Amino acid sequence: MVCNRNCGLLTGAVIGAVLAIFGGVLIPVGDHLIGKAIKKEAVIANGTIAFENWRVPGSSVYRQFWVFHVQNPSEVLDQGARPKLEQRGPYTYRVRYLPKENITENSDGTISYMLPNIAHFEPDMSVGTENDTITCLNLAVVYNGTFDGLYRVYTGKEDIKKTAIIESYKNKSNLAYWEGHCDLVNGTDGASFPPFVKKDQILRFFSSDICRSIYGVFQSKQDVKGISLYRFTVPREAFASPAEVRDNYCFCRDEVISKNCTIAGVLDISACKAGRPVFISLPHFLHASDSVLHDVEGLSPNEKEHETFLDVEPITGFTLQFAKRLQVNLLVKPAPKIEALSKVQKPYIFPLLWLNESAVIGDAKAEMFRNKVTGRVQMLSVLQMVLIITGSVLFLSFMGSYFICRSKKLK
Repeated sequence: MVCNRNCGLLTGAVIGAVLAIFGGVLIPVGDHLIGKAIKKEAVIANGTIAFENWRVPGSSVYRQFWVFHVQNPSEVLDQGARPKLEQRGPYTYRVRYLPKENITENSDGTISYMLPNIAHFEPDMSVGTENDTITCLNLAVVYNGTFDGLYRVYTGKEDIKKTAIIESYKNKSNLAYWEGHCDLVNGTDGASFPPFVKKDQILRFFSSDICRSIYGVFQSKQDVKGISLYRFTVPREAFASPAEVRDNYCFCRDEVISKNCTIAGVLDISACKAGRPVFISLPHFLHASDSVLHDVEGLSPNEKEHETFLDVEPITGFTLQFAKRLQVNLLVKPAPKIEALSKVQKPYIFPLLWLNESAVIGDAKAEMFRNKVTGRVQMLSVLQMVLIITGSVLFLSFMGSYFICRSKKLK
């Protein structure tokens, strides 16, 4: 650098500029570039990556059933003995393979749609056929060929922090099944979340299968097909009794069955099942009270096999792997006038089946995701680092030049 009488002024100005860049402008510029790129693809709008994965799942979704076979039916019916259960399965169905229907973009920054409930039996992934004989309680529930919705969600165009959050379900923001905050439709449908997910966040999502909103908390980092994901699991506290978690008070519907709202791990959803005495729990009564678990024999709760989790790509908020697991049960009560229930000694929760609905991003989609999303983010991160290093070098160079000039001027 040439030193002249204006050296001090010029160098001071340049140093000030470098300090401004290095101290607080350069890094936000990099984050802004990354954020802008992600925002473009995370918004639910025709032509974005988010829209294509939102319209139809980017991977095959399977729903596996394990049915509880009663090994001692005579003793149960004639003596009121505890049922001895044996799970049989899986019986596997492919689900959610059809695109959303009645998709309508609304002027208020939302988009509405219907979810088709179609299931196709997969014999090669099952232990038997749909005609297998199993001894169990009968619950006639037919979902195939129906629709779930109407859903109305925010696209993120107006506010990226609201992307995919449900504005209303069946044209309401509440369900009319519960009291207080328990009745609200919170979060997304679980398929995606607003971008830039943090580990300390609580991810809320609504599930029509269990007639309530629920949530996940960060558990661990996962690597799926070269993509770094955050695993969020549904914690034990979500199904805890109100005696332990006060906020769950409004999920307690029957104080007799729940023993004054002290029973954990089961949810009475009869209000949204046309009055049928249906109770939902995690498989094998995971996280349920011991009294519930010990009313039957043959169950072995295991967190690894029976917990619900979502593996979310934190930058985009897309769920790229998940396992939704739940158990369907019936409330059995003494009924002297009904022969099949005349020997029942006390009310208890009778397990019927449990299911695992799961998916993982396919190889082709994973490659596309790495190329169009993670690759771009990594490139911008590298660019940001290069700019930081360049700024540091310039800063040190100008500092050196400044002191050289000062030294010569003093001489």
